[in-house]
Amino acid sequence: MFPKKQEYLYFHSGKLSNALSFNILIYRFIMIDKETIDKIFNAADIVEVVSDFVHLKKRGVNYLGNCPFHNEKTPSFTVSPAKGIFKCFGCGKGGNSVNFIMEHEQLTYVETLKWLAKKYHIEVVEKEESAEEKEQKDARESMLIVNTFAQSQFVHNLLETEEGRSVGLKYFKERGFTDPIIKKFELGYCRKTKDAFSLLAIQKGYKEKYLIDTGLTIKRDDGTYYDRFNERVMFPIHNLMGRVVGFGGRTLRTDKNLAKYLNSPESEIYHKSKNLYGLYFAKKAIVQNDRVYLVEGYTDVMSMHQAGIENVVASSGTALTVDQIRLMRRFTPNVTVLYDGDAAGIKAALRGIDLVLEEGMNVKVVLLPDNEDPDSFAHKHSATEFYDFIKSNESDFILFKTRLLLGDVQGDPVKKSNLISDIVRTITVIPDSITRALYIKECAGLMDVDEKIIHSEVNKALFKKREQSWKREQNTPTIPAGEALTYQLPSSNKFELFDKEIARLLLVYSDTTLYTIAPNDEHPEETITAAGYIFREMEDEIEIQSPVYKLIFEEFRHHFIQGNLLTASYFTQHENTIISKEASDLLAQEYLVSKLWSKKGTYISTEADNLKHVIDSAISGYKYELVMAILQNLENELKTIENQNDKEAELAALHEKYMDYTHYKMAISKLLGERIVLKR
Repeated sequence: MFPKKQEYLYFHSGKLSNALSFNILIYRFIMIDKETIDKIFNAADIVEVVSDFVHLKKRGVNYLGNCPFHNEKTPSFTVSPAKGIFKCFGCGKGGNSVNFIMEHEQLTYVETLKWLAKKYHIEVVEKEESAEEKEQKDARESMLIVNTFAQSQFVHNLLETEEGRSVGLKYFKERGFTDPIIKKFELGYCRKTKDAFSLLAIQKGYKEKYLIDTGLTIKRDDGTYYDRFNERVMFPIHNLMGRVVGFGGRTLRTDKNLAKYLNSPESEIYHKSKNLYGLYFAKKAIVQNDRVYLVEGYTDVMSMHQAGIENVVASSGTALTVDQIRLMRRFTPNVTVLYDGDAAGIKAALRGIDLVLEEGMNVKVVLLPDNEDPDSFAHKHSATEFYDFIKSNESDFILFKTRLLLGDVQGDPVKKSNLISDIVRTITVIPDSITRALYIKECAGLMDVDEKIIHSEVNKALFKKREQSWKREQNTPTIPAGEALTYQLPSSNKFELFDKEIARLLLVYSDTTLYTIAPNDEHPEETITAAGYIFREMEDEIEIQSPVYKLIFEEFRHHFIQGNLLTASYFTQHENTIISKEASDLLAQEYLVSKLWSKKGTYISTEADNLKHVIDSAISGYKYELVMAILQNLENELKTIENQNDKEAELAALHEKYMDYTHYKMAISKLLGERIVLKR
């Protein structure tokens, strides 16, 4: 029998105290009842939820896509519908539907539940927040709340006031927008009175700080307020969750001193370079069509939606940024840019498309007829006609760029040389070598230049990029001479690794039958599950130390004693988000036992087929490492008192205890077949 656990708990007393004070895992008080939470978790299909933000493709029983949490061009983000979890094998993030929304949108647990409830039409009844609870909301949430109020007030102004109907609504109607589109995009109007909105918001209890931080209100030096969007029609800008993060306001006055369009300033919740207008309304259509149409302005997006083309977003009149491109790439690698007939405007926008190519996207271009933009063209054509036009007129971006600029270089060798250099720069940014080679061949033919020359220039440019990259790497810190290059796992982490492995075995195999005990005169037939076996083998001998795994283990055991065998989904959908994340991560990992333990040099080949051996190895290995730690501690005590004449009795007792643990270590070693070696 393993020596009583009280004799070795002191060795980890520091870690145990941490476990007891691990208050971050204490369940928070939430205002949504358990029954409603269960409905939300049951309804929240992981593939549906993630597909709202990531373009997924089926791969066997799972789905694969580019991770939204870090920049990657080779998909490593996996969604398992069977397990109800996601896992990125690039950055390590994982969890269930709730964890995904919380991580992606930086929402609280309750906010995420509300979002999912809205998505799946589940009614959430909660108590009214007190003034104190409202005060506790963070600044970001407060700004979003202020924007929500502003959006609803602007809609009210547009539809319910005489000024709004005669000015704002009239404008939208004259532009040909229907009531459903006006409602869908939540269009509004800010009234002409200089400070009416700001005063109303303050009267309603919204703080001046957040009105100013969102840019809705400007405070003058004399302490008076001014509505930033005074006398403008309003275009709310939504994030991927559908929440309003900013506004675009268009003046209807002809005063040349006024900016035609005015946007919300940069803030905690709004970064123009990281937003694409209309993406919230377009994301599902983008995934379904595996293509996104990129236009310039708000009305272009709205008109195309009205025509029945919904996979469209706008850069809102600014040059494309890397963040915006990566936002599109989450949903599709294919983008078609729609240009109007303004040649000067097209040339100005060309360089931004190089960034799209550099991010590995497939770019096509459509040039609309003269004097037409996506807004006007969509009003004159049905969705079918628009799609047919695009299909007949779209071309690869590099070939389009080459043809467009060739007209400016005829008969001028210097200009032609500059064009070749420009095209070479564009081809160079394409990450795929085969695609580069195809474009080199096409462009060489168009420009009537020897293909070898283009190849040579591209190779020079690529070599220059690699050389610059190499120089940057040389400036990075290096390991000082003489230091070890190997990494050894600290002994304190060994036990956390064992804790993790035991929690994983419970999650994956809790209800798996290990063996059956035949009936006899005293006992009926008994089936031994993996969970029951683990609890029996660890009873009074091992206590899980790591806080998260301890909570998982204890909750498993508590329900097991009551006759309930929990499943993995219970933990992946756990109200405690730390537990649900860890459980999801454990389920997504490759099995660890075959990496941790070996017997006579042979790794376990199939974990499920050797499950009892796997569990025995994990538990016995845990005991072995604990015994080794205790023996080391006893050795230190023996060295301390061995030369003290008045300590003979204590020395003898320590020697006896040392021999007991040594014999136990030998027994475990024999059971395992060899000394257990922990591998990283």
